[in-house]
Amino acid sequence: MKLFKLTLIAAVALCTGIVIGGFLFSRTIPRSFLTVHQCEDCFKTKEIAGLLASLGIQNLGGALPKVIYETDKTLVFDIQYPYPPDKIHYLVAPKRDIKNVDQLTEEDRGYIDEAYIVMGKIVRDNHYAKYRVITNGPGYQEVAYLHFHLVIDRD
Repeated sequence: MKLFKLTLIAAVALCTGIVIGGFLFSRTIPRSFLTVHQCEDCFKTKEIAGLLASLGIQNLGGALPKVIYETDKTLVFDIQYPYPPDKIHYLVAPKRDIKNVDQLTEEDRGYIDEAYIVMGKIVRDNHYAKYRVITNGPGYQEVAYLHFHLVIDRD
């Protein structure tokens, strides 16, 4: 009887894990380490970081640390610029799992448009005069998730 209860509990836990995992991964794009038969970049740090970023941005939203602004399609983080301290640095991330620019589709248009509209609002609301919008491709990304850096000079 005890073995039956343990087996039942294990089966329920497994099914619950599958359902929760299915929900969490339902809006992410297939990542190379998830399709093991096409395993060129399996378990690379950038791929894992991109998958975790996707899960966090899509499912946790404003509950993530340093989020200063959120819309239905975009999150904005206030982060420390890693180089000169005389910069203000915002990270703007669409709430859609896009690894990089070469994977953009027509369905992504609203998310990219929204990201630029949000950056425009930040610039206007704060009267920033000198700024850059930067994004990186696969050879330069530290995280395989399309995002934008709004970098402002403090003048």
